[in-house]
Amino acid sequence: MDLRFAFAVNNNNQFEKKHFGDADKYLVYQQESDKIVLSSDEPNRYKLLDEEVEHGSKRKGKAIIEFLKEKNVNVLVSQQFGKNIQMINEHFIPVKISSEKPDEVIQILIRHIHWIKDEWKQNKSNFKLFTIKAGILKSSISKLKANRIPLIL
Repeated sequence: MDLRFAFAVNNNNQFEKKHFGDADKYLVYQQESDKIVLSSDEPNRYKLLDEEVEHGSKRKGKAIIEFLKEKNVNVLVSQQFGKNIQMINEHFIPVKISSEKPDEVIQILIRHIHWIKDEWKQNKSNFKLFTIKAGILKSSISKLKANRIPLIL
């Protein structure tokens, strides 16, 4: 099973400290065995949806989710996620990054692709948030899952 990624970037194809839904566009990448290659460049038509009423509205979140599901995306990559993260991780694996350069992120994702694939295979929704910091991919453990881990003294 190959994964598809949506990178939230500006018009210069760089990550910015913006919420995923506020990106200028999404670079959609396709995993092909041991590579991740650009598949399409999609403008964010929903960037300003409902912004005059509420920043990060549920309507905006749902529109972006449906758009990316139509593109068969599995993983969202951004420097920030907003309050719609609860809706997002019902459908996608979120990956929070600190780098501005997609090429650096791709190399890290390739090195750790098995973790992301395992998360996609093992869960139908409520996916973990992964973080890439200092070139290392980490995952968060929910309190519910942490409470199921036996304590060995």
